[in-house]
Amino acid sequence: MTPDLEAAYAEPHRRYHTRRHIEQCLALLDKVPDLMDSERQVLTWAIWWHDAVYDPQAKDNEARSADMARRDLRELDASIHAREEVARLILLTAGHTVEDEDRLGELMVSIDLAVLGAPAPDYDQYARDVRAEYAHVPDEAWRLGRAAVLERFLAAERIFPDQGFHDSFELQARGNLQRELQALVQG
Repeated sequence: MTPDLEAAYAEPHRRYHTRRHIEQCLALLDKVPDLMDSERQVLTWAIWWHDAVYDPQAKDNEARSADMARRDLRELDASIHAREEVARLILLTAGHTVEDEDRLGELMVSIDLAVLGAPAPDYDQYARDVRAEYAHVPDEAWRLGRAAVLERFLAAERIFPDQGFHDSFELQARGNLQRELQALVQG
């Protein structure tokens, strides 16, 4: 990890998007079978940099994180192909949508979203942490905005594009999202 990444993930406004999130994502990647070493390396870099820039009031966090990855990985002598693939994967985390048969994209998005399928107490802590990161948003606006995000996930045919993650986490994720949505609606 570079000093810039270390500093980024230690920023005081972060509650969920911290180094712990990165470490959890890397642990999930470690369990993925059948990846070439080069694919695993690209995914590792993408995970490390995907939340490097995290300003809850900004709309371009993923783009700025991708730019930071390109810069830092150039300094680490990563190939231009690897740098661009890392940037592409980071950008996928903005909308969490992936083209069919994009294996690395499916994994990146599924790993980033895995917390949605966590056991209820862990999910509830994640939801509290994200709310804390958006403390600047008034409660009513938060409820409306967060409900819209949750409804978008629930309306999707699949939350996790990777089949293994889908099989492992989809049902729990839908239950967690529905439970949080009900709590938001009830105020």
